[in-house]
Amino acid sequence: MTGFTAADLASQQGKCFIVTGANAGLGFETSRALAARGARILLACRDEGRARDAMARIAAETPGADLAFIPLDQGDLASIRDAAALAMAEPRIDALVNNAGVMIPPLGHTRDGFELQFGVNHLGCFALTALLLPKLAQTAGSRVVITASLAHKYGRIDWNDLNADKSYGATQRYCDSKLANILFLFELDRRLRAAGSPVIALGCHPGVAVTDLGRHRLITRIGLPLLRPILNSAAMGAWPTLQAAAATDVIPGEYYGPQQLREMRGPSAIARRAKRARNVEQARRLWDISATMTGIDPGLLPVE
Repeated sequence: MTGFTAADLASQQGKCFIVTGANAGLGFETSRALAARGARILLACRDEGRARDAMARIAAETPGADLAFIPLDQGDLASIRDAAALAMAEPRIDALVNNAGVMIPPLGHTRDGFELQFGVNHLGCFALTALLLPKLAQTAGSRVVITASLAHKYGRIDWNDLNADKSYGATQRYCDSKLANILFLFELDRRLRAAGSPVIALGCHPGVAVTDLGRHRLITRIGLPLLRPILNSAAMGAWPTLQAAAATDVIPGEYYGPQQLREMRGPSAIARRAKRARNVEQARRLWDISATMTGIDPGLLPVE
């Protein structure tokens, strides 16, 4: 197979990774693979019981795995600040893997009043990344990994109704949040480069992987298991994340994903992103709005 798979993952001994949403699906598979290569994994999860269960499963497969739990509710800015404070106490952080997210739930809002998908998938990612940038900058070559989706190609951010006060379509809001992820990646990369930061930003998407992320949709619950033979398993869906987080030959600012079946499955390499995901004006606007909404400034100057 051409492209990156977990078999290409080199030793990660001595490195430390934060993986959000690490108790299940892509986050669990990412954590499992990195731990098997000797990395220390900080499982940043909302549910401690599920996180401890995931840690036990990883340890059963990799005895002596270096694992720790960090409480993180990405729909709560106070929780994000607490999680960042705990992570700052680590001797080093080599990569922040922003994996946690929600997909097509009924209308809901975060603890801070943000529409749930935009709040968790984008604003939570933005806030945690901003808070951890100073720590990441202490380690040369450290990375921020932002998980997006093929769905970003259908995103159209409604700047006048970010919190869904006027209307809500679950699928469209999910697509919008994933477009926000890639716009954030684009702008973060530009600002890190301009600042001469040792931190690099990378994006990834899993293709179409059989996980429980789409549990709110009946068609997904029924359809994905039937398509399991031709789609990515959760372990395969984690390949782009692993490439972005740990491969030695990544290109700063790039976006990685599966290469087969219209990017829905297979080994990982550079993926395609929609033209609007490279819109400088929209990326800058999203950055400014995100800093205002969260009250957290990443401290990176705009790029002309």
